[in-house]
Amino acid sequence: MTTTPFSIETGRLVVPVTQDDHVLGPPSADVTLVEYGDYQCPFCGRAHPIVKELLAQRPDTVRLVFRHFPLSDLHPNAEPAAEFAEAAGAQGQFWAAHDWLYSHQDTLDAPSLTAAAMSLDPSGNAAKDLAGRVYHEKIRRDFIGGVRSGVNGTPTFFINGRRHDGDYTLPELLHAVDHA
Repeated sequence: MTTTPFSIETGRLVVPVTQDDHVLGPPSADVTLVEYGDYQCPFCGRAHPIVKELLAQRPDTVRLVFRHFPLSDLHPNAEPAAEFAEAAGAQGQFWAAHDWLYSHQDTLDAPSLTAAAMSLDPSGNAAKDLAGRVYHEKIRRDFIGGVRSGVNGTPTFFINGRRHDGDYTLPELLHAVDHA
């Protein structure tokens, strides 16, 4: 099958992990868990501590890749939140921003994101990038890559390139990564 930029392949991760992705865990991990998430999604908020516990229980064998999939029609602050994460990431603070966003899902309005950007990066660069929407295209690329891979809701997980269609409870994810 020939793929085009608009091809959709359900069940498989179409866009491979690259140096442009945010990765947490060892590069040599046997299992790569790619999450497409939305910072305002309550289901993603519930999955966040489960994924953290999974990484804690499998620190040498699992690495996490997070990609943005803001469902802006349902969650109007999801895209600005993703842009905040990217702006913080440019200052070496992506994972701190990622954790902050999930622990503050009820305060993702523009003033709160700007204040958080200043807190994570007192130089003001992250806040300036957030205001300038510098990372809008990166968010869009993540989203389109998710669509091409068959993502239609959040969170969606891929384990070693295959979509995980099961639940995202800790026992289910542990079982899936242990059998990947």
